[in-house]
Amino acid sequence: MHINFQSPDPEFSQTFDIFNIIYVFLFLDGEEKVHWKGVAYYNRLINYLLEKGIITPYANLYHYDLPEALEQQYNGLLSRRVVKAYVDYADFCFKTLGDRVKNWMTFNEPRVIVALGYDNEFFAPARSSQPNGNCTADDSTTEPYIMGHHLIIMHSSAATQKGRIKILLDFFWYEPLTRSKTDNLATQRARDFHLG
Repeated sequence: MHINFQSPDPEFSQTFDIFNIIYVFLFLDGEEKVHWKGVAYYNRLINYLLEKGIITPYANLYHYDLPEALEQQYNGLLSRRVVKAYVDYADFCFKTLGDRVKNWMTFNEPRVIVALGYDNEFFAPARSSQPNGNCTADDSTTEPYIMGHHLIIMHSSAATQKGRIKILLDFFWYEPLTRSKTDNLATQRARDFHLG
């Protein structure tokens, strides 16, 4: 995604490129087996962006792409073992690409990862115990919270490098139906629940 940001303050106007690093392109098994052809691809991509004047590359480390091996072996993002695997992956990216990339995002839309993957089956791994869900062993009353907790740990644990690290949050803005205290409190609760 190529973005040309024009701020009212010219000091903050810049061109930058956000690109996703595909987890399995760098670690075939999700943990230790480095895929060096994938590393070479991202080295070429970053060098190309810099050569073309994209002076601020932004790398997103996770965009709904947990390696299947981690899903099968550890039950995916529900496992604390995957937290360690992700932090090792992020550290590898920082060490390997961090000489040119100083702006990192740990996750794209973590709320969507949680809600659509572990509550209502729209995204992988399509787990849900909701009335229309097809997973009888899953528990949508607890799994989204466990997984969300793990994402927070993964984000905070990966934040040890010499660049800037962020998380890409999605958000729906809510407005109160009326100016009543009840509607205003309900609106704030909806915002807090959605973003918090």
